[in-house]
Amino acid sequence: MFTIAIVGRPNVGKSTLFNRLVGKRLALVDDRPGVTRDRREGVGRIAQLSFRLFDTAGLEDAAVGSLEGRMQQQTERALDEADLALMLIDGRAGVTPLDQYFAGWLRRRNASVLLLANKCEGMAGSGGQAEAWSLGLGEPLGVSAAHGEGMVALHDAILAAMESYAANGGQTDEVASSKLDPDNWEADVEDAVQSLQLAILGRPNAGKSTLVNHLLGEERQITGPEPGLTRDAIGTAWQWKGQPVRLIDTAGLRKQAKITEKLEKLSADDAMRAMEYAQIVVLLVDARTPLERQDLAIARRTLDEGRALIVAANKWDLIDDRQAAMGQLRDRLETSLTQARGVTVIAMSALTGKGVDKLMPAVSKVYERWQVRISTAALNRWLSDMTESHPPPLGKHGRRIRLRYMTQAKTRPPTFVVFTNLADDLPDSYARYLQNGLRDHFNLPGVPLRILLRKQVNPYAKEGQGQNRSNRRSI
Repeated sequence: MFTIAIVGRPNVGKSTLFNRLVGKRLALVDDRPGVTRDRREGVGRIAQLSFRLFDTAGLEDAAVGSLEGRMQQQTERALDEADLALMLIDGRAGVTPLDQYFAGWLRRRNASVLLLANKCEGMAGSGGQAEAWSLGLGEPLGVSAAHGEGMVALHDAILAAMESYAANGGQTDEVASSKLDPDNWEADVEDAVQSLQLAILGRPNAGKSTLVNHLLGEERQITGPEPGLTRDAIGTAWQWKGQPVRLIDTAGLRKQAKITEKLEKLSADDAMRAMEYAQIVVLLVDARTPLERQDLAIARRTLDEGRALIVAANKWDLIDDRQAAMGQLRDRLETSLTQARGVTVIAMSALTGKGVDKLMPAVSKVYERWQVRISTAALNRWLSDMTESHPPPLGKHGRRIRLRYMTQAKTRPPTFVVFTNLADDLPDSYARYLQNGLRDHFNLPGVPLRILLRKQVNPYAKEGQGQNRSNRRSI
């Protein structure tokens, strides 16, 4: 697959061009420099051309080991995998000393480079475009990533690069039909070759990126002691024992009231969006301070969205009394997350790798439970036993509530319909009794369950009479 990496100094429009080429607003865009830190991957398209595309952090002359230095290492890894680099400069600002420095850096790497002068809408960047000849990277193309100008010339230049690559023995298989865009978690799950959508969520500095890197077996995400390093929700295509997995690393989530900066709000929204389109969510908590209010808020939001939940206690190697810590963690879960009793808890250290091997088998089990289908006969036998051992209370006006029939409406999450004579009168306590019974009897821990109460319609009632209205209630 032909691979292209977009490179350049900070704030020249790399992420804007990336979003333009993939056709979606996947990468965060802001006026401040240095928004992008990790490399983001997607499928770029111009007309009939399709290619693998990397968005990278802005190139800066930085010391090894610094945050900027780690960002540059990610850019270097992207270039190592790329067949063509699109180097962007700001056409309005012209060529800067940093542009000159990194043009030389690209030449020393013997990279195949296509030079683009961005922000050239109208005649705004014509001077910078002409000046870019001095970089020694060939003819600069004037484009506007924000307005879509210059895409025809970019198409022709990429096509020429692909033809040259193929002539030298490279493979340029088009990926237009591919539905495994690692960052497109909005794609229908069935269309994604049954790819398991796995999102890692948690507070800042919980170790999410470290965990993702360990699972992938490479330094795919930037890590370090600084909180809030990850800004974008970064999806990566992966396989676990032959199962396609879309592994999504997200920004750390703080309390909404503490988020004041626009960029952090965008990052938090991106993380929530990733969670909404995930199937399984791993809530990564710091074992030293587990299940703070923010952790529980994330867990409840996950369950409310109908996603299956796993709690992973990271930094377990720093815990002295592990038995007591695990007991406290499970007790807190049982009392604070009653809607997902028995949620799976994994103790691990993403840094050392100890316990990480237990995560994916647990994810696989929860995934099976999340899409389980129970026969109608089994459900009604269970319902009969439940109502016999603990009959529903009397409804309003002393009328007896009768639960007549039950069936499963859908999976993901498991959703059930119970037909009754008095849908609105069933107490919440009895509804929880049914939910907990379902979870225990059919072995569905950590999976959100939906029960819909539907009033059974009298087919002989005259139209317009109250008893002919079909009342519905969700539990």
